[in-house]
Amino acid sequence: SPDALTIVAWFGAATALFAATIGFAQTDIKKVLAYSTVSQLGYMVLGVGVGAYGAGVFHLMTHAFFKALLFLGAGSVIHGMHEEQDIRKMGGLLKRMPVTGWTFLIGCVAIAGVPGLSGHYSKDLILEEAYGKSILLYLVGTLGAGMTAFYMFRLFFVTFWKETRASHEVTHHIHESPWTMTVPLVILAVLSIGGGWSFVFPVGQWLEPIFGGHHPHVPAFIQFMPTIMGFLGIALAHLMYGRKTNPAEGMEEPVDAWHKGALNKWYIDEIYDAAIVRPMAALADGFWKLIDVKVIDATVNDTAQVTGMFGGDLRLWQTGNVQNYAMSFLIGAMAIFGLGYYLW
Repeated sequence: SPDALTIVAWFGAATALFAATIGFAQTDIKKVLAYSTVSQLGYMVLGVGVGAYGAGVFHLMTHAFFKALLFLGAGSVIHGMHEEQDIRKMGGLLKRMPVTGWTFLIGCVAIAGVPGLSGHYSKDLILEEAYGKSILLYLVGTLGAGMTAFYMFRLFFVTFWKETRASHEVTHHIHESPWTMTVPLVILAVLSIGGGWSFVFPVGQWLEPIFGGHHPHVPAFIQFMPTIMGFLGIALAHLMYGRKTNPAEGMEEPVDAWHKGALNKWYIDEIYDAAIVRPMAALADGFWKLIDVKVIDATVNDTAQVTGMFGGDLRLWQTGNVQNYAMSFLIGAMAIFGLGYYLW
């Protein structure tokens, strides 16, 4: 359904943009990458919505390479920083953790959509297909590409650039991760570089038998605009964070309502809790009190009470005396005989 796909496409584009704004303000290294993942999932959904199924699945594949690299790189940083996750307490790690730092940079360049790396090919294919459907979808996606480059290089500069801002005790123990962690980083870095080349060559048409092969012809500036936005995002991140002696300066407290909103994830958790969780909990509590307590428990308990009442009366007949039992049999037999005779 074209109408349904249009809705899907707009939800994907909005997700890519919305999650990117949250990534702007996060100070936990894993949260930046988590909301980056949400944003990239938006691009995949955008690809499906505009009918670029192959491009959407292709971006899923390339994203697997560079996002796995970034998350494992974050794990290496946390390990080397003795479980510290606040990027405001990092800095200067490129010199102290060179393998982690340089491979992390490759992941940032790939997700920023720099030509030659995997993210460029998959994301640009989605945006070109989006242009063929709606110029507004294309513009939103292209803006998101610039935002992605900005917050990822903000993360890189604050974490790896300039001097270390960790405490003296932590600084003294910062170390590169063992080979069991760095070797996978190097492998994923290679895949983040070359993982997108498969789509450039004929082998990249592996999805055509399923979805069919088509690619819109778009003007050259449309093809290059996402790349330009990516470079602008990197340049802006360098201007704001890469040139400072202390790149984390000004990140301690939100400076305005926009910063505070992004830092608090636009209060999505609070809104979800108020609109969904609490009403559902209240509804469940009401059903429990009505159905469980008043109906199910009451039925079971009343049945047990009635059974116990009758059982208590029957207990009087269970005397254990054989003569009483014989008398009961005799009375019962006489009653049956008398009733039968009467009916006869």
